[in-house]
Amino acid sequence: MTSSYGRHFVTTERNRGLPLHLVSVGLSTHQGAINRDKGFHTFHWLHTVEGVGEFSVNGRTVKLHPNQGILLKPNVSHSYHADTNVWSTWFMTFDGALANPITASFDLQHMQPLSWDSDCPLAEIHQQFYRKCNYSFDLAGTNGSLEVYAFLTLIKQFGQAGRQPSLSEGHERLTPLYLLIEEAYGDSDLGLERMANTLKVSPQYLNALFRKSWGISPYQYLLQFRVQKSKDMLLSSKSLAVKDIAMTVGFQSASHFVYSFRRMTGMTPLQFRAHYGKR
Repeated sequence: MTSSYGRHFVTTERNRGLPLHLVSVGLSTHQGAINRDKGFHTFHWLHTVEGVGEFSVNGRTVKLHPNQGILLKPNVSHSYHADTNVWSTWFMTFDGALANPITASFDLQHMQPLSWDSDCPLAEIHQQFYRKCNYSFDLAGTNGSLEVYAFLTLIKQFGQAGRQPSLSEGHERLTPLYLLIEEAYGDSDLGLERMANTLKVSPQYLNALFRKSWGISPYQYLLQFRVQKSKDMLLSSKSLAVKDIAMTVGFQSASHFVYSFRRMTGMTPLQFRAHYGKR
């Protein structure tokens, strides 16, 4: 078991302007009882490494088992205590000029437990920071800002709310569809029905699964993929007509291709070729 450690960082005026800055990080191998009526003054993450704890927030009490954690916004009243003889916890507190919009953009769940698999990077993060904290790794300023951002991406990628799959599991489930689109994007008949059959699910379920991972429908993803491929062709094959590129990347008509291209890039295919083809 990694021994307890902790680092607290002075937030300078210069650091306050960073999008994110690390306030504290550490491991408590014998977590004591905490009661904060006025909450903590920054964003606060806590998760269980060993044992079980009981966490109360927003009128709800939950148990935090190993590989379960919770993220709180600043100034949210909460309390927690050990539910077993030994409760070991890892924490990170952070703030920053863009802390609110960044956590919002990640669509991170607040005030409810998140879980992750024991073989994912989150399960070992307390050991990683033990080495960083004990070998003079610079965690202040921009380095600390990068550490916080990297940590938030791990929560987004591997954290699971309730029994919902994590983002990484969702992408893994969709792998056959990615391969299909890579191989068959030029087929103008490629549609939702065929994409759903590839995963052996209904079109409705595929839409829901895809939106959870990407925030868009599979058809929208396919259009974006085709437009991206067309960009390569517009610049690498400058003598190729727009209508021929449209057919090659799977659009049924040149007009639909031009419309989709302009909507996604803000310019027509020919304008794109003229602007970027000179470089």
